[in-house]
Amino acid sequence: MQFTDIGIDLGTASILVYIRGRGVVLKEPSVVAFDRDTDKIKAIGEDARLMLGRTPGNIIAVRPLRQGVISNYEVTEKMMKYFIQKAMGRKSFRKPRISVCVPSGVTEVEKKAVEDATMQAGAREVSIIEEPIAAAIGAGIDIAKPCGNMIVDIGGGTSDVAVISLGGTVVSASIKIAGDDFDDALVRYMRKKHNLLIGERTAEDIKIRIGSAFKRTEIDYMDVRGRNLVTGLPKTVKVSSEETEEALKETTMQIIEAIHSVLEKTPPELAADIADRGIVLTGGGSLLNGLEELISEKTGINTMTAEDPMTAVAVGTGKYIEFLAGYRES
Repeated sequence: MQFTDIGIDLGTASILVYIRGRGVVLKEPSVVAFDRDTDKIKAIGEDARLMLGRTPGNIIAVRPLRQGVISNYEVTEKMMKYFIQKAMGRKSFRKPRISVCVPSGVTEVEKKAVEDATMQAGAREVSIIEEPIAAAIGAGIDIAKPCGNMIVDIGGGTSDVAVISLGGTVVSASIKIAGDDFDDALVRYMRKKHNLLIGERTAEDIKIRIGSAFKRTEIDYMDVRGRNLVTGLPKTVKVSSEETEEALKETTMQIIEAIHSVLEKTPPELAADIADRGIVLTGGGSLLNGLEELISEKTGINTMTAEDPMTAVAVGTGKYIEFLAGYRES
């Protein structure tokens, strides 16, 4: 009797679904567009993301998760139901076992909300797993060994920094500064420096194409379009990667501070392991150019990014089920 085991990375920016034996089968933005007048859902996922900042009055595109926590319960539940069905296909009659990961700093109430939403979306049983542990498993670290590993998981809404040993978290910190805050910082910078108003999708474009956390050897440029705040007319400005470094400085430093504070609380034996093995970055936010170099410079510890940082948490969440299944069988 084969049960379907599913791992879900319920992120602020995107949702990834991992199915045991099949890998990551779905990766879509966690955005829902619905009609205010009829309360009907118009689009979910990528289709809804394209509507962000471009909808008429009666249709709103929202992100039902804010900073890794459910901010709109009903919409989250519908969104999860849709993604689970899409990932599994229609043919399945059995309810799946689902494990969902949450940021390490969430409260019991927030955990319960995730659990309830997952049950409502059609799970037979739910396990909640902390993000850093899932990220470590997904990054290919053997977490069962008695040695310290440091994981920095930078998502869309939260960044989790944790030291893991013997399958558990020893010290951790979760801060509500992550990929979305990089976007906000760029929006603010463009407004202040160039009198240009840009939307979140444009900000994300800048971050992906020329965003940098550390000095680059060669400077990249990009044309950014937005609305001139003085004339109120559309305008194009040429922006360099150096400017993005200046714009993102404050935000990246908050992540560095979180890493420092976790290192300060780490027991000396584990700290020695980390100095030896380095820091591993996961999550979409870790793809920001130069972040590795910046963390290495500020901590003096070798830093590397996991092989596929975007899917590490989803893969880890799914593998955690296999780990639990093996555990139960033995």
